Amino acid sequence: MSIENQILERSAARCELCSSSKELAVYDVQPNDGPSLESSILLCKTCHDHILQPTHTEANHWYALNESMWSEHEAVKVLVYRVLKGLRGNPWATDLLAQLYLEDSTQAWAEAGMFRAEEGKIRVVDSNGTVLEEGDTVTLIKDLDVKGANFTAKRGTTVKNISLTDDPMLIEGRVNGTRIVLVTAYLKKA
Repeated sequence: MSIENQILERSAARCELCSSSKELAVYDVQPNDGPSLESSILLCKTCHDHILQPTHTEANHWYALNESMWSEHEAVKVLVYRVLKGLRGNPWATDLLAQLYLEDSTQAWAEAGMFRAEEGKIRVVDSNGTVLEEGDTVTLIKDLDVKGANFTAKRGTTVKNISLTDDPMLIEGRVNGTRIVLVTAYLKKA
């Protein structure tokens, strides 16, 4: 029996990340020693496209990871980990990532693929999963009390020329003339 047939049987002909039954294809999770049943999973077109271009999918598609993160197949867990890391600006994704348990070897596999894909760069995303870069402009999506500065940064405030930090969940920017640290989950790219 071919790898594809074994994966179709294992997954009941459903995407192993979101459970869709439309436009399915086998995906080989890199890096590995060559395609195998253990390193391959079945993906729908939407999940496949996101894996190849993470900024082109809406974060809401990934709510299904709440179920697939409990898969017994290591390759599925690897992709769940990578997707959740890419969505870490979303509070629900951060919560799921905190619940996800990976063996040391599986985590090393997951991180090895991420490092190659991102070429060592820290990936910072806004509340919608859009990648933020140094110098971008963002808009606040929630009123934020600024401790120590005695003001509230209002929803809709534009923050220009942001700076990235070592933490992918935080950026720096000027609001009301004061340089402050902002949580990316409360921002959207302008």
